[in-house]
Amino acid sequence: MWVAVRRAATQGDRPTFCSGQDLKTIGTPQGNSVTRNGGFAGLAERQRSKPLIVAVDGLATAGGCEIVLSCDLVIATTRSSFGLAEVKRNLIAGAGGRFRLPRAIGKAAAMEAVLTGEPLSGERAYQLGLVNRLVEPGQAEAAAMALAEQICQNAPLAVWASRGVVAAAVEGHDDAEMWAMTVAGIVNSEDLNEGLAAFAEKRPPVWKGR
Repeated sequence: MWVAVRRAATQGDRPTFCSGQDLKTIGTPQGNSVTRNGGFAGLAERQRSKPLIVAVDGLATAGGCEIVLSCDLVIATTRSSFGLAEVKRNLIAGAGGRFRLPRAIGKAAAMEAVLTGEPLSGERAYQLGLVNRLVEPGQAEAAAMALAEQICQNAPLAVWASRGVVAAAVEGHDDAEMWAMTVAGIVNSEDLNEGLAAFAEKRPPVWKGR
């Protein structure tokens, strides 16, 4: 399980999770924020099986919001906000934000956010489904770790396979592709036998990930 936590910096009296790339460095070697395997921030295009939880306690805008949208689960505080402000500088959200945001919150809300560049409050993002759990300021990291621990009690093979199907469904893959993804690696695994044995013996399972 991965939990991404970026300690909030402060801009004036406003805590910031991440405001994206430093605009002063665009077009310079210092402004290169793209990796070969992961794309922007090493994450936006990364292929992975493990779930990624992000803990946000402040403003996540531009590339910072795209980092959030690259994750599977979002914990945020009531003082957090999320936006794609690129249009304010004649830029575009080029790390997945323009298509991931409508998947997360719907076309109407996403269109307004993208075209105005104005951020959504943490409460509004929670209401729209971008945020899984909304907590008080300073509690995001603890809430993310608690969620990670809850997921980690489950069988890793089943978690990875289930994450893949949910992600594929959101991305618009057809049913035939998702049926093919569903069970193959689970049915023939040691962990299936362990899960059934643990249930019969009324004990916690010991997962091996194989």
